[in-house]
Amino acid sequence: MTRDHQGLLEVRNVEALYGQAILAVRDVSLEVREGSVVALLGANGAGKTTTLKAISNLLGPARGRVSRGEILWQGESVGNLSASELVARGIVQVLEGRHVFPQLTVEENILSGGFVRRPSRIDLKDSLEKVYTWFPRLRDKRTTKAGLTSGGEQQMVAIGRALMTRPKLVLLDEPSMGLAPIIVQEIFEIIRSLNTESGVSFLIAEQNANLALRYAHHAYILETGRVALSGTAEELSTRDDVHDFYLGGSAAAVA
Repeated sequence: MTRDHQGLLEVRNVEALYGQAILAVRDVSLEVREGSVVALLGANGAGKTTTLKAISNLLGPARGRVSRGEILWQGESVGNLSASELVARGIVQVLEGRHVFPQLTVEENILSGGFVRRPSRIDLKDSLEKVYTWFPRLRDKRTTKAGLTSGGEQQMVAIGRALMTRPKLVLLDEPSMGLAPIIVQEIFEIIRSLNTESGVSFLIAEQNANLALRYAHHAYILETGRVALSGTAEELSTRDDVHDFYLGGSAAAVA
């Protein structure tokens, strides 16, 4: 990274359980610095989603909980805060699966993300206009019911709704899943622009390691609920063992 990043999020030795016995995450530690894009990589079931939900305090609905460790936001422990309180502090999660309100229009879906801040009408309109600037195709679909839009457009709606909270950190869970490559590229380019131009930080859980490493500053690779490897995206993308096991070929073959 070329800028002097300050600590934003720190996860220290976190363990997470489902029910009373299913250990999904064990001893995970990671850091997201201000103004950075961090990739959380690993196969399906490696613990990526659980890690994100532990950070955003969304494990409860799935009968999960953080059983050990500590999560710090700007140096303060936030384990006892609710998900809505975390959103007010600047952490927002975009869940896997492009969750939208299908019977509401695209614009109504996006606007729903702003109400957590209790903004003025002018502030809400200004935030909506910024979302349309980032996602111009949503402006054209603003009166369409979200359930009738494409998968890529629904992902954009979900991200745009999250941006309405004016977050400092966006947790993105599998943003490329089920989308055409050209749409995935468009979404990741928007993520890059949001990061470089607006300073929004991202922690992105992603199975497509090749893709994520092209856009991230730093990355962590999870295996069976543990951090197996970590480093700068540039370092990891040139390591032979990472290419052999996660990127589908040797470093020489990919180069």
